[in-house]
Amino acid sequence: MTGPMKIAITGASGLIGTALTEYFRKSGHTVIPLVRNPDNDKSAGIFWDPEKGAIDRTLLEHFDAVIHLSGENLAERWSAEKKKKIRDSRIVSTKFLTEVLLSLNNPPKVAVLISAIGLYGDRGDEEVTEDSPMGKGFLAELVHDWEEASSPLENSNIRTIKLRAGVVLSSKGGALAKMLPAFKSGVGGRIGSGKQYLSWITLEDFVRLVEFAILNDSLSGPVNAVTPNPVTNAEFTEALAGALHRPNFTVVPEFAIKMLYGEMGKETILSSIRAVPSKLEKTEFKFLHPEIGEALKAALK
Repeated sequence: MTGPMKIAITGASGLIGTALTEYFRKSGHTVIPLVRNPDNDKSAGIFWDPEKGAIDRTLLEHFDAVIHLSGENLAERWSAEKKKKIRDSRIVSTKFLTEVLLSLNNPPKVAVLISAIGLYGDRGDEEVTEDSPMGKGFLAELVHDWEEASSPLENSNIRTIKLRAGVVLSSKGGALAKMLPAFKSGVGGRIGSGKQYLSWITLEDFVRLVEFAILNDSLSGPVNAVTPNPVTNAEFTEALAGALHRPNFTVVPEFAIKMLYGEMGKETILSSIRAVPSKLEKTEFKFLHPEIGEALKAALK
């Protein structure tokens, strides 16, 4: 694709969606969000309600790309009700968006679906690539079903990329922003043994990767959206404390995480996923921030 593009984004108001919208608009592209709240100003976005199957499909004709980011926040204790909201927000919306795109007379050339490395489950120090089998647990099943909901697109003329995101580092939101108060106060530190692996990418590189995925026809299917350098929790917390010029003596015991967050804490904070971007390493994509120390300094600016 060359020249200005017309791009639709779901979940445009979140951390990643806001960054993508700003980046593409600054680059001269037209970005139109899919919004769940009707607005008197129709230019603000395209109204859709996946649960009710509501959208004016004609408004999605003649787009170059669609980026699908919608999803309920994972970072809360998981009750049965919360789990249902998490699943429905991803699977129902993905199924509906897939059906809508396939019904268009002039569908987008490419669809970028933001998935997660949670598919691999807790794998210890095992290195996982896009070809690794799914793991066990709620998150692994969620991501599997989430990606499966978009599978009809793969048999269409819409090139489909499933970006399996790791932890996206930004001081403006997400996991890093939640850690900062403790670390700035000098009471941050590793969790449990600190041996669990964290696969990560800076927000800046993630935004660039989405653009790369849209523009490169050779890229399709699942892609691990992480740097080639996953780190242990101990290495990450040491680098974060160093970037902030604060001590790193505190140890948060595993039982405290389990007590506070239950299943969510076990499958996210305590889980170890050592993912590498096998597909990306065969392309020309270059990370601006491949090493954790420099990446954290950049994210904290």
